[in-house]
Amino acid sequence: MPKSAATSVDFAAAPVNATLSKEDKLGLLRSMVRIRRFELQAAKIYNAGKMGGFLHLYNGQESVAVGATSLMGDNDHVITAYRNHGHALAVGMSMNECMAELYGKATGCSKGKGGSMHFFAPDKNYWGGHGIVAGQTPLGLGLAFGLKYKGLTGAAMCFLGDGAVNQGCFYESLNMAALFGLPVIYIIENNKYSMGTSLERSSVVDKCLAQRAEAFKIDWAQADGEDVYEVRAVTQKAIDRAHKESKPTVIEFDTYRYYGHSVADAKHKGGYRKEEEIEKYKKEHDPIQLFKSHLIAEKILSEEQFEAIDAEEKAGAAAASEFAEESPAPTEAAIFEDVYFEVDRQTEAGRTGRHFFNN
Repeated sequence: MPKSAATSVDFAAAPVNATLSKEDKLGLLRSMVRIRRFELQAAKIYNAGKMGGFLHLYNGQESVAVGATSLMGDNDHVITAYRNHGHALAVGMSMNECMAELYGKATGCSKGKGGSMHFFAPDKNYWGGHGIVAGQTPLGLGLAFGLKYKGLTGAAMCFLGDGAVNQGCFYESLNMAALFGLPVIYIIENNKYSMGTSLERSSVVDKCLAQRAEAFKIDWAQADGEDVYEVRAVTQKAIDRAHKESKPTVIEFDTYRYYGHSVADAKHKGGYRKEEEIEKYKKEHDPIQLFKSHLIAEKILSEEQFEAIDAEEKAGAAAASEFAEESPAPTEAAIFEDVYFEVDRQTEAGRTGRHFFNN
C-alpha cells in the first residue's frame, strides 16, 4: 500500500488503537521517552570516554520500535540490527542491564561481552542486536520457520535499515519466506541514510523500498514511522496475516535519525546532510512531541504530566549509569562461559546434541 493511499486515515480510530486505555497510551509515551533519555545519557557517557566500541543511537525513531513491539503476543519474536537499544527497551528490558552492557560490565544483559550492538533477552523473545548488515534477516526467517515447525501461532518481526535492503541474504530470505509460507514480518526503518550515504545514492527506488517485495509475491506496505498510532495499525495487519495465514509481509516505515550512523560519525551534521534538515525533522517530525500533542488533544495528558514523565525517565537513565559504574567487570575466566548455551546449562540438547528438530 503506497503511503499516499493512507494519508487521510485516522489511525487513532483504527481498531487496534481504539481499544487502548488511557494507561496504555501513557505507557506508549513513557516507553518512547525512556528510549530517548537512555540514548541521551549513553551519548553523554560515551563522549566522556567511559564506553568502548561503537554506539548507534535511536533518537528520532522511537515510535517504530515502541509501536510495533507493543503488539507482541506470547509467541511473537523480535530480532534487529546494531541500532538495537530502542527495541530492547521497548520489549521491556531494564535500563540497568542495558546500560551496564554498554559499559562492558558483568551485570549487563550479555554479561558485558556484547556491548552496544548485542543486546539479548530470550525471556522476552528478543534475539538481538546483530552487527552484520542484514545478517539478522535470515535469522528472523529462522525464527519464523521455528514457529511454523512447532505449530505455534506467532510472528517474527525482523527490523532492518534502508541500507540492508541491498544485501543478498535479505533477498534469499524473502524468497524462502514466500516459498515456505513463513510468518516473518520484515520492518524496514528507512531513516534516509545508509551510514553516510543518502537513499538516493544507495538504492534504486520507484515507489519505495518495500515495493521490492512484489518480486517475491509478498504483501507490502509503506507508512509514516513517526506516528505510533499508524505504526501499530499497519503492523497489526501484518501480524494478523502471519498469525492467520502464515504469510510474510514487508513494511517500510519512514523515519529519521537525529545523530550520525554512530557517535563516531562526526560528519553527519553539516557534512553529508545539512544542519537545517536535521533541525526540520526535530521541530516538525519528532515522534515523541507528535504523540504528546495527540494525547493532549485527547485530554489524556497535560504539559505538567509530560514533564513529570520526562523527569522520571531522565532520572532512571542517570541511575542506570550509576548502576553500571558500580558494577563489576567480567572475570577473565568468564571468556570461556556462554560459548554454547545448551552445553553451559546441560540441557537435553546440550547432552544429546539434538536441538529443536525431532530427529
